[in-house]
Amino acid sequence: MTRYLISFDDGAMDEIANDDMGEVGDAAHAVVREAQDAGAWIFGGGLKSQRASVVATDETVTDGPYPETKAVVGGFAIVDVTTREEALQWATKFAVACRCAQEVREIMDDPSV
Repeated sequence: MTRYLISFDDGAMDEIANDDMGEVGDAAHAVVREAQDAGAWIFGGGLKSQRASVVATDETVTDGPYPETKAVVGGFAIVDVTTREEALQWATKFAVACRCAQEVREIMDDPSV
């Protein structure tokens, strides 16, 4: 099995009316439950907007937000599936549920784990 990160940009859901957010949340949770039942779900969730800290190699910590940043992850899911096509199928379900495009990236395997 291979793990994939399915994510969307912060702000991708900004155009959704507040009155519709409950429906979007219910739809997204239904996809999560489906992925759990299929044994594909590893972990995921939404991220608070622009609440990031960067820890540099010299151990200094800098807090955001960073206006020059073009894309920031707004939410993600990690699934464990046998093929990229399966990951794309889950991403499609999340795109429909969340009403926004999803990015799919394979997570590198760490043979030492």
